[in-house]
Amino acid sequence: MSPILHTYFRGQIYGAENVPQSGSLIIVSNHASYFDPPIVSSSVRRPVAYMAKEELFSVPGLAQLIKLYGAYPVNRGSADRAAIRAAMECIEKGWAVGVFLEGTRTPDGRITDPKRGAALLAAKAQVPLLPVSLWGTEKIFVKGSLIPISVPVTIRIGKLIPAPSSNHKDELSVLTQNCAAVINQMHDLGRGETRM
Repeated sequence: MSPILHTYFRGQIYGAENVPQSGSLIIVSNHASYFDPPIVSSSVRRPVAYMAKEELFSVPGLAQLIKLYGAYPVNRGSADRAAIRAAMECIEKGWAVGVFLEGTRTPDGRITDPKRGAALLAAKAQVPLLPVSLWGTEKIFVKGSLIPISVPVTIRIGKLIPAPSSNHKDELSVLTQNCAAVINQMHDLGRGETRM
């Protein structure tokens, strides 16, 4: 993915020094394109395991590809204990686990309705969260297009956010809103070279 990111999408990455290259963590990001998981993994330069909607695992070819990329299925719209267990197993093995904070793609890449799942995982595993903002990926595919469009993409990586001290709903909600605010603030910087 790295050559595609840096040439075809003219990828600019800011904040790479904020990524721990070992140890468990949860990467939280906005989400606007099917390309987002490999872009995030390439940008942080370490393997990232992702939850993916279970319907994708019934698509021949795609299922094998996303499994190779570290994806595991989640039943959206329910408290999927199997997906939580799978994420915890990855964390216990020292992986980075990726969670899209909104739980689905948004049309403009901004987060408006963040879910508490990432904060809950961080509380259970007592690992930090790493906020990542993707700018421009919503333009990679337009309606009716089968080929990804060569658009400029910018990735901004924020500073680590400590795990919550408990899994109390209020604390998880505050942490989730904080993660969303940090990601949206980085997203609002756009393509320019302004650093956080």
